[in-house]
Amino acid sequence: MDLNSKVVLVTGAGKRVGRTIALHFAERGAKVAVHYRSSKSEADTLVGEIAAAGGNARAFHADLESVTQIEAMVAEIVAAFGRIDVLVNSASVFYRKPLEEVTERDWDSNLDTNLKAPFFLAKFAGLQMRRQGAGKIVNLGDWAGIRPYNNYLPYTVSKTGLIGLTRALAKALAPEVQVNCVALGPVLAPEEYGEEDIAKMVAGTLTKRMGSPEDVARAVLFFCEGTDFATGATLVLDGGRLIA
Repeated sequence: MDLNSKVVLVTGAGKRVGRTIALHFAERGAKVAVHYRSSKSEADTLVGEIAAAGGNARAFHADLESVTQIEAMVAEIVAAFGRIDVLVNSASVFYRKPLEEVTERDWDSNLDTNLKAPFFLAKFAGLQMRRQGAGKIVNLGDWAGIRPYNNYLPYTVSKTGLIGLTRALAKALAPEVQVNCVALGPVLAPEEYGEEDIAKMVAGTLTKRMGSPEDVARAVLFFCEGTDFATGATLVLDGGRLIA
């Protein structure tokens, strides 16, 4: 897919990896719908940065735990830009909780944001893409969806489900829309991690380094502009952590 003038929705685009992904799409001439939930100032700053570079972007708000808000946001983006060509499900909830402390709210928050929201985003945006005759969806997963982390049970279940969802959506939206997943390893350590935690993460990889947001953006772009043949695939981007 030639991304020039295409409309790309990136969820959680105000900060961290989502921000970098949005910038890479903008650099290729795409019109970027910058989704945010609570990071309005960061989203507005990103929109301004893209505009200053000659690009086209707008910020859109939605609480991804609300299907009603998801549907309304997709409709708002289509009204603003006329179409949606690419969806990148980047927004995610991630925090540590021992099994003994997991509450119903923890379960719902992880599953709603990390699995239910990508489904309904893909439903509303994907059906729009199918009517247009083409589209791309890329889900940001985690290698924990293949080998679970300890003390992150709801999170790992949500990411395991996301890999399955990717395959199911690829079938449901074929042949017009290709749906793929990038399963991340140690990329941008959680903000609460100290130097010892980060060193342990790096030591667990084969590449002996942390991944970067740019690594992720390039992987997402591969599925969007590098090939039209891959669908239902999961690319593990973890520095070899899964097999170390």
